[in-house]
Amino acid sequence: MRKIVVFSNMYPSTQHPTYGLFVKNQVGLLQSAGLDVDVVAIQNPEKGKIQALKKYMTWFFRSVLYMMKNRKKLSLTHAHYAFPTGIISLIGKKMFGIPYVVTVHGGDIDKMAARNQRIADMTKNILRQAESVIVVGDKLREDVINNFDVPEANVHVMSMGVDTSIFNYVAKVEAREKLSLPIEEKILIFVGNVIQAKGLLELVEAFDSLKMSFPDSSLYVIGSQKDGQFVEELRSFIREKDVEDIHFKEPLGQADLALWMSAADALVLPSYHEGFGLVALEAMSAGTKVVATDVGGLSYLLKDQAGILVEPKNPDSLAKGLWSALDENSNVIDETVVQAKIAQHSYETILEDLLSIYRSAEKGQVDHSE
Repeated sequence: MRKIVVFSNMYPSTQHPTYGLFVKNQVGLLQSAGLDVDVVAIQNPEKGKIQALKKYMTWFFRSVLYMMKNRKKLSLTHAHYAFPTGIISLIGKKMFGIPYVVTVHGGDIDKMAARNQRIADMTKNILRQAESVIVVGDKLREDVINNFDVPEANVHVMSMGVDTSIFNYVAKVEAREKLSLPIEEKILIFVGNVIQAKGLLELVEAFDSLKMSFPDSSLYVIGSQKDGQFVEELRSFIREKDVEDIHFKEPLGQADLALWMSAADALVLPSYHEGFGLVALEAMSAGTKVVATDVGGLSYLLKDQAGILVEPKNPDSLAKGLWSALDENSNVIDETVVQAKIAQHSYETILEDLLSIYRSAEKGQVDHSE
């Protein structure tokens, strides 16, 4: 295999170190295996119509120019997100004969393709022309096959993986001492963007109910607060409900985040939809119970007692799930299943599967247009 280029509309920078970090981690994994990998990506998460148009157009032309210059060196391109990123890889195949792989992360199917028929048709073409389609969860596999007519044999389920060298077990007492957290307190953490679709209003309501059974408990909301309008709505709701012991923290680096996961009694992820739910897997790898809504990839990741699944948009169900996680006499988690899930999504397994997909794609272009 010669050179690979990864295209992504999300990638970290010094100013935004967690933006698309999962893509950077996979690139690093490939480079550690000796592959020659370049990246052409958007590193600026700022929104606004003019800003978005400018950055996407610049990225588009940089990407096409890169393929034009390197077409004889490239074995394949790898697009993260079907739309809009997959358009670049599709152009590379049509103009320069470069095969491509595309990873579907969820929002590109659940949200972007649902905007209008034109985007849906473009997404379908991108997916069907790809040598291989990688989906980060089983639910996405069903959607890609059934809703976009992609041949079943061409779709591979493979998460972005968990780095078990970072997200590993640390004794709760040790982790809390390092973070100066109370040893006896019940601690819940949420990790993710502070947006309505993550179910945070329901989480506040559920936590308020939980405090009756566990008065000495705290909730830490860790993540980006860029949606100022919703953050204010959330804070107003907390004041209105008069809920105490809810703390907000900005996004953390992976090593710090792993320590917080080890310190917590449970990670809670009450999302309305979730392509995979990587933070849930990371928490499992850190030895922490996970309470999450029974949606998308979470339904598959946490089934068979790997975690505690609750009804989406249902504060009562969420409160019961959190109570089960905090109850010391509750045996709701099957540790054998948890360890099997971690092994399935370890970097070693992911790398082996990804290299196999790349080798198949490199063997030659496949026309899926029929």
